[in-house]
Amino acid sequence: MGVQWYPGHMNKARREIEEVMTQVDIVIEVLDARIPDSSQNPMLNTLRGDVPVLRLLNKKDLADKARLDLWLEHWRGSDGILAHPFSTLDKSDVSKISQWVSQMVPHRGSAEKPIRAMIAGIPNVGKSSLMNALLGRRVAKVGDEPAVTKSQQKLKVTNGFQILDTPGILWPKIENPDASYRLAVTGAVRATAIDYEDVALVGLKFFMSDYLEELTTRYKLKDVTADSEPYDVLKIIGSKRGALRSGGKVEMHKAAEVFLHDVRTGAIGAYIMETPAMIAHEEQLVEDAKAAKEAKRLAKIAAAVPQRQQASNRNYVRKNEHNTQSEETPKD
Repeated sequence: MGVQWYPGHMNKARREIEEVMTQVDIVIEVLDARIPDSSQNPMLNTLRGDVPVLRLLNKKDLADKARLDLWLEHWRGSDGILAHPFSTLDKSDVSKISQWVSQMVPHRGSAEKPIRAMIAGIPNVGKSSLMNALLGRRVAKVGDEPAVTKSQQKLKVTNGFQILDTPGILWPKIENPDASYRLAVTGAVRATAIDYEDVALVGLKFFMSDYLEELTTRYKLKDVTADSEPYDVLKIIGSKRGALRSGGKVEMHKAAEVFLHDVRTGAIGAYIMETPAMIAHEEQLVEDAKAAKEAKRLAKIAAAVPQRQQASNRNYVRKNEHNTQSEETPKD
């Protein structure tokens, strides 16, 4: 899947975050509750060092509660990490943020020493909506297109609490290919950067495997199982949802748009695309692949050494032969 993960403004954002990190007391990382791990930015984890992080699992209303509990348990007790289900539309959630940050930064919070929090996250997870909800007024552009926030804003929530917004940033290389597809399915990249049909088939395969009942109920599908062919199922969905062209042919791009829209808005039902155990397995596969690649590289180098040595020996022999011939040539 050809995706431009790292536009120029995101490269600039990385440098800005590095500069600002030394001035903040806590990071408020907004995550997509449907992809709690894939929506984390590993680069941010590196940049924040010992700065504590409050992870807000936003869009909780779209998330499978049972799987969400698995993630909360996974992070519970982790040093410097506090995680909560969250919705920018839930005023009670928004009102608790000051309490949560004070819990993690107890030595600050006065007018003289306000808590300085950085709001961070990948594109399209709801950072701008969070800022507007915290401040009670529209201060940041809100939209369903990724990367609508492209500059830093420093604003006062209360006399003892300041927030600094940062542009949504992805990272240069996503090593886990499954994570890149999950980001695409949930809408973390622009529609112009992905192949809709390709991404829809990945999302459809997931729902057929993990949420088959919700899928079949939404589209009134019959005789569809987890082993059905996703392409065939997408054609059926398209035929039912206005993607038919003249002659009865299904326009697959339109069918993919319909399906992905339903996925992203929660029309099919609440879901989470990953669990801690799944991520641990995928990370191991990534590490194994990297180790195999490195072993292949080292083997290639090792195999090349004798060849280079042989070439060096041949050059040495030819040079000596040339010198010997020169010495034996009689002088006039």
